[in-house]
Amino acid sequence: MNIRNIRKGDNGQVAALIRKVLVDLGAPKVGTAYADVTLDSMFENYDRPRAAYFVVEENDKILGCAGVAQLDNCEDNICELQKMYFLEEARGRGIGSKMLQICLEKAREFNFEMVYLETMPYMKAAQKLYEKMGFEYIDEPMGDTGHYSCPVYMLAKL
Repeated sequence: MNIRNIRKGDNGQVAALIRKVLVDLGAPKVGTAYADVTLDSMFENYDRPRAAYFVVEENDKILGCAGVAQLDNCEDNICELQKMYFLEEARGRGIGSKMLQICLEKAREFNFEMVYLETMPYMKAAQKLYEKMGFEYIDEPMGDTGHYSCPVYMLAKL
């Protein structure tokens, strides 16, 4: 297993993975990452200052992904944990924890003060991991992610 920065050639595989996971989990296609205009060009979207996106690769297959970038429409020094998804075969192996640690380290390297995320109510395993890594539930959304179908909001101090 190898966690590395996204490459331009990963775009198709990453977009397909995210869409597959969302469909498998029964998530709405509207108001989630499924409908994001950037989904088919993730490398280009994260090829900017204070942004990074990572993939988990095993035997030349991408099994998961996640990234961090400035929270849109937020003037505070807060980044967002973005598009963290794993295929079923990657779950339960500690990969999510490793990926989250890498994302939080990168956020610290970028000198963000906090990390924000949005998720779905039934994604309990993910929420448990987020809590373990220092995230706390908050009552209101922050910034403008466009993910109005993700009504669970969490925030962690770095």
